[in-house]
Amino acid sequence: MERRLSRLIEMLVNLNIIDLAVVKSLDLDLGKGMSVLTGETGAGKSILLTALGLALGDRADSGYVRPECKRAEINLEFDLSNIPSARQWLIDNELDNEADCFIRRVVSDDGRSKAYINNRPVTLQLLQDLSEKLVQIHGQHAHLTLLNSDEQRRLLDAFGKNQTLIDKVNDIYREWQRTYKELENLTKASIDQSQREEFLRYQIEELEQLDLQNYNYTALSEEHSKLANLENILAIGQRQVDNLYENDQISVNQMLNQSVNEITQLSEYAPELLEICTLLSEAQIQTEEAALQLRRFIQTQEADPKRLERLENQIGRIQKLSRKHHVNPEDLPQLSDNLKRELVGLTHSSERIGELGLLTEQSLGRYNQLAEELSTRRRRQAIELQTQISLMIKELGMPQGEFIVECSAVESSAPKLYGKDKIEFMVCANPGLPPKPLAKVASGGELSRISLAIQVTTSNDNTTPTMIFDEVDSGIGGGTAEIVGQKLRRLSIGRQVICVTHLPQVAAQAHAHLYVEKNSQTDVTSSTVRQLDENERIEEIARMLGGVIITENTRAHAREMLTTGNNNK
Repeated sequence: MERRLSRLIEMLVNLNIIDLAVVKSLDLDLGKGMSVLTGETGAGKSILLTALGLALGDRADSGYVRPECKRAEINLEFDLSNIPSARQWLIDNELDNEADCFIRRVVSDDGRSKAYINNRPVTLQLLQDLSEKLVQIHGQHAHLTLLNSDEQRRLLDAFGKNQTLIDKVNDIYREWQRTYKELENLTKASIDQSQREEFLRYQIEELEQLDLQNYNYTALSEEHSKLANLENILAIGQRQVDNLYENDQISVNQMLNQSVNEITQLSEYAPELLEICTLLSEAQIQTEEAALQLRRFIQTQEADPKRLERLENQIGRIQKLSRKHHVNPEDLPQLSDNLKRELVGLTHSSERIGELGLLTEQSLGRYNQLAEELSTRRRRQAIELQTQISLMIKELGMPQGEFIVECSAVESSAPKLYGKDKIEFMVCANPGLPPKPLAKVASGGELSRISLAIQVTTSNDNTTPTMIFDEVDSGIGGGTAEIVGQKLRRLSIGRQVICVTHLPQVAAQAHAHLYVEKNSQTDVTSSTVRQLDENERIEEIARMLGGVIITENTRAHAREMLTTGNNNK
């Protein structure tokens, strides 16, 4: 009961890894607040983030599977008690499991992978959709992503909570785009509309001469074939009438009659032959009937050269038109219907052009209204965001730094996705110098500070319950590093923050300290992770402070840093 109550405000509860790269087996419980992950360089800190990324939907390949193993497996357990959006998503997708959520990803040594949510197989896309509601990862190269203008716009909108308005803008943009493209195509078509209409009418009239209402190409072909071969049909037919019935000496009927008579006589001595006589008698009757029907057929047939000529002319026209239009003769009626529909469309295209013009104008008006509303909000939010980030970069060792969010209108007057604003992050590192785009900040250390300030500031309003920072404090040291640690600790209020760091100032601020160590004593290197107690934390922070030789003074400094960190709210 105590463990369950302690989890009520936790997010990522447990991470379990089996045979992933350097990790043979790991079962790690995670708690609320801020947790740091430290260890010697190369100990395997990054593999934990790799495991989280794979479990949350990153691309997998066989290289992740530990040597001599068949598969790697990562399991995540989340407590969703205070994450209603994720719980509702699970319900909507019929994957709910009360307040818990279990995610499993299995990667085989052939590179294939499977994903599961609450023990039910899911697609990678579904897994990624859920992951966005649970975890946000800030990589150590996040500052490179921040140089992208689309990412800068996204961060401003995330800070300002503009997503609902953006969805409306994008929906009306797509509506405008559909009507505009149809209008454009019809307008282009109308330029040579009269010529096309005349040509269509000619083609339709040509096809209608085939009497398409009563058109049956198969029947025409059969009748033509019969008339063309009638002389042969009559000759062979009469010969077969003679063979079957009318030749008294050698006809089939005469031979059957003779057989019946002779076998009937034999049946006086062998009564069992009577059944054969019956069969032969029936055959004689059938032969006579067949001969009579064949004779009636021959008597009804009459050569008709004029009809044959008409059929040949009609079939010739049909085949010529089918070649002309590149269709089978049987498909000519469908072709005529298609041409008629196109003609009707052209005839009414001017009316449609007028309708589309009105719809396009209405969509454009609604788009401009929503886009202007979005621009107004962005300009207001840009001032608020740049003020907060400017304050933070000053705290992070850039006392003269100013951060500017420039929100300007795009040059094109046509509607665009995400509105009509160009968002650009600018920085002025020293007084009197003009601001420069973030991409042109020269110092890597300055860029790291600015990147961290942006991530922390924009994350303050983020609803993602678990946030992971992978060495985002690189290039920072001294007093600035302590401030970074304080910011991350403050960010962990009400959410879970996991931070991979090399800085003792950051590690000292954590609520929990996880240590990664490598074991190279076996044939295959492995890494393990364990949570440090208070004394072990002192030793680890002392190591991070002093390197190989750790003195009592170093330990005292580490102890003081931990005390200060624990006193921070």
